Amino acid sequence: MKQLFDIVSLKSSKMVTNSYSTSFSLGIKFLDKKFHYPIYSIYGFVRFADEIVDSFHDYDKEALLAEFKADTYKAIEKGISLNPILNSFQKVVNDYKIDLHLIETFLKSMEMDLDKKEYDAEGYKNYILGSAEVVGLMCLKVFVSGDQKMYDTLTPFAMALGSAFQKINFLRDLHADYLGMGRVYFPNIELSQLNAETKAELEKDIELDFNKGLEGIKMLPKNSRFGVYVAYIYYRKLLNKIQSLNHTRILEERISIPNSQKIALFASSYVRHSLNLL
Repeated sequence: MKQLFDIVSLKSSKMVTNSYSTSFSLGIKFLDKKFHYPIYSIYGFVRFADEIVDSFHDYDKEALLAEFKADTYKAIEKGISLNPILNSFQKVVNDYKIDLHLIETFLKSMEMDLDKKEYDAEGYKNYILGSAEVVGLMCLKVFVSGDQKMYDTLTPFAMALGSAFQKINFLRDLHADYLGMGRVYFPNIELSQLNAETKAELEKDIELDFNKGLEGIKMLPKNSRFGVYVAYIYYRKLLNKIQSLNHTRILEERISIPNSQKIALFASSYVRHSLNLL
């Protein structure tokens, strides 16, 4: 009975989300319940693709990603996959009419991670588009529940928010990306010469994306607004912490927020949301 298999697939995507991201898992809990499994499914798909290029060092990553890509499109076309993560993802794509070009753009960014170590301005822009902005648009398709007019209106704001999140990830993970995989995403920056002024410029660019993203959050339907706002608050706190640190610190360690602080942040966010203080 396929219905049972679909349930197992959705639960598999939830398990992947809970295993890989405490912050994202907590954020999903603040969405309307009907959005939980669709967003778990999108995250599971994105997470698996990212794992191929970031973690499977003893295997042929290029072949694995090509196979994953082919299986993704087969699953969407056929409406089923024996890979439970792809099975749950195809259901969301088909149910919410997620545009295939969003998926293609995301997978292209994963392909860039296979061999690209440094980025110029254009490559940086394209990578952020594929790795973050279109993922935000996939989620937006779910949040607006088929309202194309609202989707079109909120598209630039969702892209800005996704961009802000990704750029913060780049700053947070400078140490691991550079020393672990030799990657430098920020264009025209030599990390050995990173200074306070360059760090401040990067942070200012993120602030601009954040401000635009918050405008869009305020326009979201109420049943999805709070969950997205929680994610915004978490990344806002992460940026504040990065801003408070000397530029040398972000080259020496991965910056994070303790779980106890995350819970406190989410609680205060709920109060602001309840009082319509967004």
